[in-house]
Amino acid sequence: MKYLLTSLLWVCAFASHADTTLRKDNVMKARMIINGQPFEVRIHDNPAAKSFVNMLPLQLEMTELNGNEKFAELPHRLPSSPVRPGTLHAGDLMLYGTQTLVLFYASFDSSYRYTPIGNVVNPGTLPAMGDTDKIEVEFSRQ
Repeated sequence: MKYLLTSLLWVCAFASHADTTLRKDNVMKARMIINGQPFEVRIHDNPAAKSFVNMLPLQLEMTELNGNEKFAELPHRLPSSPVRPGTLHAGDLMLYGTQTLVLFYASFDSSYRYTPIGNVVNPGTLPAMGDTDKIEVEFSRQ
């Protein structure tokens, strides 16, 4: 019985590890360039995010709002499944409504509802975006 239990634990441990590895390898990514600086964006696995990736390549002029985000209207509507994230983080890329793309460059609590699109992998320099009213952003497939 002890041998059977030990074997079962090993099988579960390896199965769990294999599943995690598979998910990491299948993560969809995009490239975002702001003022010549490249960023990697991990794309969420949902219909809105997949539709966003299908629009790429895409150039947007994003406008300042509230001292913590930039937004732009997309050329087409996307499917939406809004959630209330509670805390938004610098680097969150979200859909507001069905056609407004929002890039957050500061972290804060919010009661608004958004559909998650992706997250900037290393958002460290994003807060500097607050220094200007408008930014040019290029998105492409990676």
